[in-house]
Amino acid sequence: MSLHDDLTAVRRNLNELVRSVERLERDVARQAPAVPEADPARMVSVPDTPYDSSLWTDSDDEGLGARDRRAP
Repeated sequence: MSLHDDLTAVRRNLNELVRSVERLERDVARQAPAVPEADPARMVSVPDTPYDSSLWTDSDDEGLGARDRRAP
């Protein structure tokens, strides 16, 4: 293939990609429900203060297993 043929093929593929993305965006916009407005009455504030470390006293490290047991 010549350089001109390669550039034409790239341009054609790029145009097809743009059309596909535009079609996908339209489909998603039709199917996606409207985003509800935030209701300030239902919002919960989370303090910036650290949690009490005693909350984690008897917890295991998730994914690592219990501290006193060995993996098989």
